[in-house]
Amino acid sequence: PLVTSFTGKYGSIQYYVKAVLERPAAPDQSVQTELQVISHIDVSSPALLTPVLRSQEKMVGCWFFTSGPVSLSAKIERKGYCNGEAIPIYAEIENCSSRLIVPKAAIFQTQTYLASGKTKTFRQMVANVRGNHIASGSTDTWNGKTLKIPPVSPSILDCCIIRVEYSLAVYIHIPGAKKLMIEMPLVIGTIPCIGFSSRNSSITSQFSMDMSWLALTMPEHPEAPPNYADVVSEEEFSRHVPAYPLPIDCEEQLCCPVFAYIQEFRFQPPPLYSEIDPHPTDVEEIQPVSFML
Repeated sequence: PLVTSFTGKYGSIQYYVKAVLERPAAPDQSVQTELQVISHIDVSSPALLTPVLRSQEKMVGCWFFTSGPVSLSAKIERKGYCNGEAIPIYAEIENCSSRLIVPKAAIFQTQTYLASGKTKTFRQMVANVRGNHIASGSTDTWNGKTLKIPPVSPSILDCCIIRVEYSLAVYIHIPGAKKLMIEMPLVIGTIPCIGFSSRNSSITSQFSMDMSWLALTMPEHPEAPPNYADVVSEEEFSRHVPAYPLPIDCEEQLCCPVFAYIQEFRFQPPPLYSEIDPHPTDVEEIQPVSFML
């Protein structure tokens, strides 16, 4: 298979598609465009699902002026991860020295170029995380401290001229001394782990199941709201009815159809949506109506 496209510090892997138009009586014409190639790496392979464990100890100081040892052990659940995943780091740090130390973790990318029998290497940090200070005589434990993988190029391990490798380093910064470091190999793939993808699919299915109630509760033809008199309490209804006796002229006006229509309309709902024709064919002239209350 073709190697993944890559552009690095001292070299690159690029692909182009070129089209040539041959003409008998004129010069040939050609155009080309760049093509991105990705060589997939499945992190679900057994070799990438094995956990990695490292431990190391360092004596702080030199000769007879030692201040005590610093020990570090770190572990990751598997060797292969993909872009965007968070790597849970499990570590135990013990500070038996007299100095204040700081644990850290980082992802390093190592680019190796091979040409004409010579080798050139370029190494850079792509992500890091920092822990809390650990005083003298104290210990600290990382129970799955996460370090997220940024968007980086996948690992390139099967190319004879360019190699791109990754490693996860857990190290301790010791003032006045060389840092204590544990480095574990890491492979950045393109096909996520089966457990990770199945978990995403289960979350998606659960979300779709939770949202299915929308289709059940939304009617095809919405109905009008209930009468206001059905939902308004008697106390609220009494506020709109005058408690004092109406004058004679007003009592006579109660028989008026216009006033009766207004009283009835106050507690009636709006019409159904289906009762309103969105495309009227006949336009009737509205006659003005005047009345007095």
